[in-house]
Amino acid sequence: MRDTLRRRAPQRRWSVRLRVLLAAGLVLGAGATSSLADWWDTEQASATFRAGEVPAPALTRACEYSPGVIGLGARVRIFWALPPGYSLADVRVLASTSGLGSVLAPLTGFSVQGNTQQLADGTYRTEVPTNLLGGLLGLGSELEIAITVVNGQWVSRSASVASNAGLLAGIGGTCRNL
Repeated sequence: MRDTLRRRAPQRRWSVRLRVLLAAGLVLGAGATSSLADWWDTEQASATFRAGEVPAPALTRACEYSPGVIGLGARVRIFWALPPGYSLADVRVLASTSGLGSVLAPLTGFSVQGNTQQLADGTYRTEVPTNLLGGLLGLGSELEIAITVVNGQWVSRSASVASNAGLLAGIGGTCRNL
């Protein structure tokens, strides 16, 4: 009886292996030859992307140049309004100079909150001081001041003015909205 069992054991192993191989062949072979999936599709999509837009502040009336006393304490007054939903904390004031005196006239000692007053009609008046050389010895230099609104990474267009301190002691000093 033991001899019979020993002869049948290798046959059973071989039979089991054959069945496993046939089953694997059917599964793998059927998957490789046919599929219910449709890999080709003719649908298309499109999209439009726009950058964030921050509304710009608006100039509400003509700027003013005040020469001070013989050019000392010269100031530029800017009248403007914030867009709805923004506050002074969102405002940045940038300045650049040009002309012969530009190297000598950096903008110093300025903060939006400290130099801005809200008027009765809800608009703002910002006074930007020019320094001694920009007021006393204007030398024809022009100071451009730009007010922008910042919202995170986005910055609005600017509301800008340009002032000219004149040649000496604020005589002939002007300011204009840009």
